[in-house]
Amino acid sequence: MRMYDIIEKKRDGNELTEEEIRFFVEGYTNNQIPDYQVSALLMAIYFQDMTETERALLTTAMVDSGDKIDLSGITGTKVDKHSTGGVGDTTTLVLAPLVASVGVPVAKMSGRGLGHTGGTIDKLESVPGFHTEITNDEFINLVNKNKVSVIGQTGNLTPADKKLYSLRDVTATVNSIPLIASSIMSKKIASGADAIVLDVKTGAGAFMKELHDAKELARAMVSIGKQVGRNTMAVISDMSQPLGFAIGNTLEVKEAIDTLKGKGPTDLTELCLVLGSQMVLLAGKATSMAEARSMLEENLENGKAFEHFKLFLSSQGGDAAVVDNPELMPKASKQIDVLAKQSGAVETMIADNIGTAAMMLGAGRATKESEIDLAAGIMLHKKVGDSVKAGEPLLTIHTNINDVDPVIALLENSIVIATHEVKAPKLIYETITE
Repeated sequence: MRMYDIIEKKRDGNELTEEEIRFFVEGYTNNQIPDYQVSALLMAIYFQDMTETERALLTTAMVDSGDKIDLSGITGTKVDKHSTGGVGDTTTLVLAPLVASVGVPVAKMSGRGLGHTGGTIDKLESVPGFHTEITNDEFINLVNKNKVSVIGQTGNLTPADKKLYSLRDVTATVNSIPLIASSIMSKKIASGADAIVLDVKTGAGAFMKELHDAKELARAMVSIGKQVGRNTMAVISDMSQPLGFAIGNTLEVKEAIDTLKGKGPTDLTELCLVLGSQMVLLAGKATSMAEARSMLEENLENGKAFEHFKLFLSSQGGDAAVVDNPELMPKASKQIDVLAKQSGAVETMIADNIGTAAMMLGAGRATKESEIDLAAGIMLHKKVGDSVKAGEPLLTIHTNINDVDPVIALLENSIVIATHEVKAPKLIYETITE
């Protein structure tokens, strides 16, 4: 078999076989096929697309390129949740204890933030003492005991994906639906979940800016999941503005605590209930979305989800006292309000710019080596559709840096106030099960 023939075949729009896909994935992972040939194939895929069968075969080949996490020691159906990233995306902090509180095992492998997208591990480390460096046996024992644990990404998972993504990043082939879908799903499948719930973001703060692209990606991932034996569902949700009010690690943990008390932002609470209902349904704990939602709402109201968050934190060394007294977490030395310059209604809040502003304050990483300031971030006071008066705070900056003028300028340019009535954007565009 020759790489030349595989490139030519895909260039001409023909379907690759399982043997051909495995040949190029294994050969590239093992440094037996050069970058320039794989670059040519990636560009052919970019223009010619892949069939549903090819996408599933590519995903499986990437899964098989490295380690696979064995979660068979955990009792029950393990459901994983993946978000395609955004600004103020605090869902995992709420979902993990909420879903676990109704008896669904949540064995979550999460990462750190890069750029304007926050990382769940960074957020949890705002809680003094909390750590994710635990053994696989400890991880499994905690999920069996408490129904929830979160660890950092470990092992040699999907090395083929790492190599292919690095190459895509420098060959203008990142924005390819089959390549994005197989990349995301390979990591989820290698992580050992029995079923997968996907939160595909769309809008200015999302990877998929356009709704039609988000729908196509969601359908592609659901199809891959089902073809490889993982029951998969997806939600397409809005990221034209930040989710909730908090952007930044400690601030988002505080917002998660409020949400688990039943006092969180409407949009964050609703998205968590929709995603959580899918997780409960796929785990077989409910027979319908309505029944699953009712179970989750009950545990938000009766305090069980809130108490489960304390249990989750303390089981991994965290000081659960922060749940009752969030002031025990890191606090920035300065809080600076950004005021509205005119009266009207908030028409636009450009999510990725606001995320970048939070990163400039120290809440995110410009590079993998960057140090994070856990206390830094932004608290919004208004969302799109809200009325505002001139001189009223639009948001508050939490920071330990001295020169905030560039951050304030970016924020002021990212929020548009209109003189006419503005409707709040739709939060959930579609739920995809097929």
